[in-house]
Amino acid sequence: MENVLRPLTVVGGSVVFTLVVGYLADVTLRRADARHHETPLWGLLRRCRLPLQVVLLTALLRGSYRQTQWSVIEDREAGIGQVLSLVLIGASAWLVVRIAAAIVESSYARYASSSRDTARVRRVRTQVTLIMRIVTAVVGVVAVAAMLLTFPDFRTIGTSMLASAGIIGIVAGVAAQSTLGNLFAGFQIAFGDMVRIGDTVVVDGEWGVVEEVTLTFLAVRTWDERRITMPVSYFTSKPFENWSRGGAQMTGTVFFHLDHSAPVGLMREKLKDILADCPAWDGRDWSLAVTDTTPSTIQVRSVLTAKDADDIWTVRCVVREQMITWLCEEHPYALPRVATSAASLPPDGQWPARGRAIPRQPRPAEVHSNNADNYVLDGDAPAKDAPRTGRG
Repeated sequence: MENVLRPLTVVGGSVVFTLVVGYLADVTLRRADARHHETPLWGLLRRCRLPLQVVLLTALLRGSYRQTQWSVIEDREAGIGQVLSLVLIGASAWLVVRIAAAIVESSYARYASSSRDTARVRRVRTQVTLIMRIVTAVVGVVAVAAMLLTFPDFRTIGTSMLASAGIIGIVAGVAAQSTLGNLFAGFQIAFGDMVRIGDTVVVDGEWGVVEEVTLTFLAVRTWDERRITMPVSYFTSKPFENWSRGGAQMTGTVFFHLDHSAPVGLMREKLKDILADCPAWDGRDWSLAVTDTTPSTIQVRSVLTAKDADDIWTVRCVVREQMITWLCEEHPYALPRVATSAASLPPDGQWPARGRAIPRQPRPAEVHSNNADNYVLDGDAPAKDAPRTGRG
């Protein structure tokens, strides 16, 4: 009977103690979250309940599984202890990552709620995201190293591995040159404020919004919902357009190619009315002016402003559409035309000398039966000794 009660007491007691501690911790965090609405830390820490219970249960079983005095466990004591150690290390790493994530996200949420500068908020968000990825990577590497050290064979070859660490490091550095370059580029982007999550950028002729930044790649969401994944090193080695740098406000232009008779003054008044009825226009500035002229058309440029890249696109489309519609309905003569009128004839008496008909001086021996042969074009009269062609 004792052989049955002892294992049940050890395992059951560990499970009950773990559940009670987890429940008390959750209740405490819930009450703390209700009292402190200004910070989400306590609410975020509640997500640590499951890894905390796994750590407690594994630690209790790791320290008391030998007390069961159960033959099945005694025969496999080394293997069970190894498995419990591995689970304890993994659960501890899981708990550390959850706690770090709660602290970092809470700090970011408090900063975002207190700051009105959206550019700085996006910058902090990018840094927080990369910091969390770094913490996760470091904790994961340490956890894997600790797991490997639990095996006796790995502890035995540890000395020889350290002796050749220099050569291995050089070889690994050469082999992973691209990966390491992207890694350091990720640090440069995070803390150099080159590009942030939510920035509007133009890369390789594609316009989009930065959606995700990691230590090795960056994802850009285009206007048609495509995702462009690019290595982080691209943004540190090649030029790109960041429309959100220095502020999200944008200035756009719309060009019209019109006839010289276009009513520029009326177009300026119409543009003002169009912008007044356009919600996407931020009201900062606008203008309309003739910026170029050609023999057949003039170029009219309208300058518009908006609070961000999305709104400036909307304003440009609205102005272009409504202005063209208004010109077609009210001033169709202002649209560009192709001149196809007949050529004008020269005034009377001003024909060029080569095209004027002059009387021809016939030779005495010639007899003509047609009066038309008595006229030639000026400049085409044959010389005295010129041979006859037979054409009269």
